[in-house]
Parts: sequence; structure tokens; C-alpha cells
Amino acid sequence: MTIDALLFQALNGLAAASGLFFVAAGLSLIFGVTRIINIAHGSLYMLGIYLAYTFATRVGGVLGFWGGIVAAALIVAAIGALIEILLLRRIYRAPELFQLLATFALLLVINDAALWIWGPEDLLGPRAPGLRGAVEILGRRFPSYDLFLIAMGPIVLIALQLVLTRTRFGRLVRAATQDREMVGALGVNQAVLFTSVFAVGAFLAGLGGAMQVAREPANLLMDLTVISDAFVVVVVGGMGSIPGAYLAAIIIAEIKALCIGIGVVEFGGFRVNFSKLTLVAEFIVMAVVLIVRPHGLLGRAQGAIRSVAEPEEPIRPATAALKFLGLVVLGLLICLPLFAKTSPYTLVLGTDILIAIIFATSLHFIMGPGGMHSFGHAAYFGLGAYGAALIVKFLAAPMLGAIAFAPLLALAGALLFGWFAVRLSGVYLAMLTLAFAQIVWSIVYQWEDVTGGSNGVVGIWPAAPFNTATNYYLLALAFAVLSVLLLRRMLFSPFGYAMRAGRDSPLRAEAIGIDVKRVHWVGFAVAGCICGLAGGLFAFAKGSISPETIAVGRSIDGLVMVLLGGIQTLTGPIVGAATFVMLQDTIMRQVEYWRALLGATILLLVLVFPAGIVGGIMARYAAWKSR
Repeated sequence: MTIDALLFQALNGLAAASGLFFVAAGLSLIFGVTRIINIAHGSLYMLGIYLAYTFATRVGGVLGFWGGIVAAALIVAAIGALIEILLLRRIYRAPELFQLLATFALLLVINDAALWIWGPEDLLGPRAPGLRGAVEILGRRFPSYDLFLIAMGPIVLIALQLVLTRTRFGRLVRAATQDREMVGALGVNQAVLFTSVFAVGAFLAGLGGAMQVAREPANLLMDLTVISDAFVVVVVGGMGSIPGAYLAAIIIAEIKALCIGIGVVEFGGFRVNFSKLTLVAEFIVMAVVLIVRPHGLLGRAQGAIRSVAEPEEPIRPATAALKFLGLVVLGLLICLPLFAKTSPYTLVLGTDILIAIIFATSLHFIMGPGGMHSFGHAAYFGLGAYGAALIVKFLAAPMLGAIAFAPLLALAGALLFGWFAVRLSGVYLAMLTLAFAQIVWSIVYQWEDVTGGSNGVVGIWPAAPFNTATNYYLLALAFAVLSVLLLRRMLFSPFGYAMRAGRDSPLRAEAIGIDVKRVHWVGFAVAGCICGLAGGLFAFAKGSISPETIAVGRSIDGLVMVLLGGIQTLTGPIVGAATFVMLQDTIMRQVEYWRALLGATILLLVLVFPAGIVGGIMARYAAWKSR
């Protein structure tokens, strides 16, 4: 690899950085003002490239291509404004994580809408009129359109900086980023400001997608891929910092491009394939930056937010009536095999629900009482699953021994990752957990000799007497009951109260002698350990595992389960996990566009029960009782 080749590869990185910067800048603006973690922002990017493809192919020519890029960005901006007016405006006073749940549901709806309109095939647009050729740089041919993309990055950056620093709208945006309640107190129409900011952010996302129409094909997987990279860029650069987003986009895109350019290198007899690092390079960069600079390269501590939601009720022990109801439900679950003789699939679904309950309750343990929002909880689920599978594969361990080993391996991972994670808070903590999860996923995906790579590990079946659906269901039920009772016992012990004290008021907790970071670290480790148990049970329930076990989607599923049931109740994650799994199973098997229906159902539940299903029912019961 010559210096010229590396420099040429760096130019490719700059071209990729521009599109990434556009979507990250829009995401940063929206989060800075509205404080919404907009998972659906990647969907707006995806819509931009699909719309640009439609204009370029249906209209054709210069007008269809260049005019189509502008038209696509404007249409996406209008869609973003409608989303803010019709949906997000109704839930601004809900907790931030419920807003995240609503935007995730919106992502599902938009994804199926794109599938219905454009179909499942990848769609590559035509070459750009006027920029179809290439120029010679460093002895190689470089596409003219990529040079155009490189130039557009600084142009958009300068334009955004001028708008934010030289206009009244920009001053209002910067003021709202620091203290949006004070902006409202000064008489600024917050509704108009929020809608305008959301439209601008959507325009940037749509523009970023539309400008890639001649560079990469449009596909239905772009939404989650792009939003993951965009969040990394925003966090590395610093929340709310547009120059920081541009700097981070360049750093990450250049590192990935150079890894491809370097390829395979030998060090003293060891071969290192740098190309494989592109799967996880951005997450390694994010983890390092967050550990060294918790607020990003050019970011500052987030402004205070007051009176966004109603004060949260403390978690209380179950009443006698609720305990009796729990015993009734447990009795029904024990008797389920008697009613499922004619439908064996009922026990398979029941086992899936019980595993999901363990997963969701372990995540709730750190999210609710601990106040630690994790976007990478699937890492411990995957460590448990692979730990159980590999110890059976290589050491021929018995099934129960493998299931016992699963939470231990997950505990080790949670202790390591948690030591760094608990030193952060808010979205920075969440993104660091996501980075660690992606690093684990990358290791599992690429360590083919041990983990099987993309093929995973197969043939991991339960041993007698648990090799029947009934017995394995009862085993999963026993572990689920023990896990829930253990977590509940810890929450109402002095340790649990100390963890909640560290969540509600870290300064006061430290003042009375509580080591908040250590308490949260232990809580993080306990949650990872229990989650590993769920992973071990999952491996034997399915008979095989693959890297999808640790993918981002599973972490998002866990968040949805917890938020759907209610984060401020102990029964919330149980009800949320059962509801989500049953909804997903029923809708997937019976409806073609199941994502849209599932997303619409979640949106309806969010609007009707903004505190989650259990929280909403309890609030309505309390209101009825007071009347």
C-alpha cells in the first residue's frame, strides 16, 4: 500500500463523510431543541434516496436528477413537519424514552410504506448529468460526482453556521438548546419553533439521502444502518454541535476508508485484516471518545430541562390484591401444558415469552430504578447464548451446566463494560453501551473458527428430561420466576434504595456516604448476569444461535418491551414483554405488512398509555378511585 493509494482512499472517505454529516446535523438539531431521540431519522434519509430515485427515473434528465434531489429533500421536510405536528407534539410532556418508543414505531410504519411503494429490490439511480465522468488524481480515476459531494459538506456546514449565528431563527435554536423553558417564558412560540427545527432536520436527512442516489442503491435496510452511524457521529462530535458533527463524520469516514485501503497486514507472523474493522470502527472511536471526553469532541454538558413530564411515582411494593393476581397468573402458567396438548406451538410461544420476560426485567432493573438507559443490553444476552452454546460444543458440558455458565460470562462482560458506562449519563451512557454491544457483535461475527461467524453455532438442543416442549417450558418458567423474584428482592433491599437514591439525586446520595458509581456498577453487573441467563435459555430453546442474537435490533426490542409495559412499575416489563412477543408473533404470521401494523399498534398504545400499559392502567384506576 503506497502513500498515493492511501490518499486516494482518503478522498473516498471524504465523499462518504458528506452524506453522513447531513443526516447527523439534522439529528443533532432536532435533539438539541426537542430532546427527542429520533430513531425514525434514518427513515427520513431512506425516503430521501427513494424519492430522488423516483424523480431521476420518472422525469429523467437534468431536471429529474438535480431537481429531484431538491424536491425529495423538500418533500421529506414536509413529512417531518407533519410527524412533529400530528404525533410528537402530543407526547412532548412524556418521558424521553417514551418518545423514543414512538419514533421506533414510526420507523416500522415508514419501512413498510417504502416496501409497499417501491418494493423489496435494491434501486440504483442513474449517473449525475454533467458529472458522469471522472478526473485523474494521484494516477487514479476519481468520480466527478464524489468530488461534488466532498465540496457540498463544507458548503452546508458554512450555511448552517451562518443561519445559527446570524439569524433570529438561529439564535432561538441556540437558546432553546441551552434552556428551552426559558425561551418559552420569554414569549417565543415553542410549537412553531419545534416544528421548524424538525422540518429543517428532516430536510437535511432527506438531502443527505437524495444526494446518494447516484452513489449507492436505495434499500429497506438503510434506516437502521444510517441512524446507528448518525448517532455515533452526533455523540462523538458532541450533542448539539454542528461543527462537531462534521469533524466526527470526517474522522469516522476516514478511519473506515483507510481500513479498507490498508487491507491485510502482517506483524511478526500475525495477519491482521483491517478491512474487517470497518464493521465496528465507528463504535470503537465512539467508545474511546466517550471514555476520554464524556461530552464529545466539541460538545458541552446538556442544558437543564425543567417540567418536561410529571414527577414520577416511586416504585412501591405490590399490594395484597396484586400479589394474589400474580399467584393466579403463575398458577395458570403452570397449568398451561395441560391446555396446550392440542397446540404444541403454544408452549413454544410461552417459552419465548418467558425468555423475553427475563430479558426485559433485567433491562428494567437498570433503566427504571437505576436510571441507566442502555442501548446495548443485547450484548449480555448474546454473551450468555454464545457462552452456553460454545461450552457445549467444545467441552461437551451438560445442558444445566451450560445454562449456569451463561450468566457468569455475561456477568464478566457487564462488569467490564459497566465500569466505563456508569461514569456517563443520559444519551452518552446509552450510546457507550451500544458501542460495547457492537464491538461484541463484531467479534462474534468475525471469529469464525470459534463462533462460526455468520453461520453461528447449530445443534444446541436440550438434553433429557428437558428435551420436550412441556419440560423445557416449565424449566424456563422456573428460571423466569426466580429471576423476577431475585430482582424484586434486590430492589426493596438497602442496595435497591441506594441505587434509586443515586438515580434521583447523586449529590445528596454522595453526601450521605453512598458510593453512587459503585452501586450503579454493581446494579449494571446484576442486570447483565440475569440477561445472560435469558441468552442461555434462548440458545437451547432455538437449537442454534447466530450474530443476530447480539444485533442492535434485539436491544431495541428490549427497550420496546420495557417502555410498552411501563418503566415505573415492576410488572411493566413483564406485561410489556408478553404483549410485544404476542403482538409480533401474531402480526408476523398473519399480515404481510406486519411492521406497519405493529408500529401502528405501538403508536396507539403510546398515545393512549403514555406511561406504559401498566402505568396507564394504574393511573386510570387511581383517578377512578379518587372520584
